[in-house]
Amino acid sequence: MKQPIGFFDSGIGGTSIWKEVIKILPNENTIYLADSINAPYGEKSNDEIIALSVKNTEFLISKGCKLIVVACNTATTNSIDFLRKNYTIPFIGIEPAIKPAALFSKTGAIGILATKGTLTSKLFEKTTYEYTKNITTIKQDGEGLVALIENGKLGSKELDKLLTIYLKPMLQFNIDHLVLGCTHYPYLIPQIKKIIGNNITIIDSGEAVARQTKTVLEKFNLCSNSLTTGNHQLYSNTQTNVLTEILSDVLVNFSVEKLNF
Repeated sequence: MKQPIGFFDSGIGGTSIWKEVIKILPNENTIYLADSINAPYGEKSNDEIIALSVKNTEFLISKGCKLIVVACNTATTNSIDFLRKNYTIPFIGIEPAIKPAALFSKTGAIGILATKGTLTSKLFEKTTYEYTKNITTIKQDGEGLVALIENGKLGSKELDKLLTIYLKPMLQFNIDHLVLGCTHYPYLIPQIKKIIGNNITIIDSGEAVARQTKTVLEKFNLCSNSLTTGNHQLYSNTQTNVLTEILSDVLVNFSVEKLNF
């Protein structure tokens, strides 16, 4: 089935998920929508997030997508149930990887860096309650991080300053795992490691989501039967230069287009 896999995020962060998916599914076509004009979703209300998720979903369906990856933690935790009830297309959601962090913690303390929209969602509350009953959980709203990433400020002093404010207190609780609860945050890992060192395990959802995407495609007989490398079209509704720059390490052919959306 040559129909593309669709992805949407509140900007460029979901490309961290997209990269993992195309790595294990090289023959699949993809369409990625960066709704950067509305970033960050984490500061919006539940109703606003659902409305934006519906708009993004309708766009991807209009492009013929056979499955949609909601490549945004905030959109997943606030709208995935609504999307699955109102559309027949399969959806893959992104949740902070709290379970493995809690299961493998030896110090009994983990840190979670996420957006306000994720941390205050019912799905996040449910997952946290289920897996961290005997674990000290240090939750931190990463306010301002997404905006800096969207503005091409990776590696900047502004990001270093915010990350230091957010992460240093976690070290006092002796965390041994740090969960990244936003798909933008994997791009911050080099800066994060400078602050927390190499002895704390950093967990993001990219590989797990890619494996789940493959599983769902196989379950519904939606896998591409093409023997050639997939085609990849990415859209942004703001300037495309930051999106293009974040893809500088991508080896496959892709195109980036400005979208009035």
